[in-house]
Amino acid sequence: MSKDLQIYFNPNCSKCLSALEILDAENASFEVVRYLDHPLSRDQLEAILNNLSDPIADLVRKDKRFSELGLDTANFDTRNSVVNLLLKHPELMQRPLIHKNGKWSIARTAEKVIEILRR
Repeated sequence: MSKDLQIYFNPNCSKCLSALEILDAENASFEVVRYLDHPLSRDQLEAILNNLSDPIADLVRKDKRFSELGLDTANFDTRNSVVNLLLKHPELMQRPLIHKNGKWSIARTAEKVIEILRR
C-alpha cells in the first residue's frame, strides 16, 4: 500500500506529535520524514516552496533560535532567502509540514491537519 501523505516531523515538537496522533486516529497512510536527521536539499526546499499552500515567509520559524541568530523577519520574505536560511539552519523550518496530493501545508493546528486529510 502506498502512503497517502508525508509529514515532515521533529520528534521534540508537540505540534508534530499532535499531528501524528490525529493521522493515526484517522487511519491515514503516511510516511514520517525526520528532516533534522536528513536535511533537505536546495531542490527539495524549492519543490516545497513551489507547492506550498501558505505564504513563503511562513515556512520560517521566528522563534527563540531565530532571535538568537540575530535574524530579522524582514530579510526572509523571498524564495531565495528562505531556501538559503533553511539550508543553513534546518531547525528553523516550520513544522509539521504535510504533503498530500501535490500540495504542501504547514499544519500547526488540529483543524489544519483534518482539513488536509479531507482534501
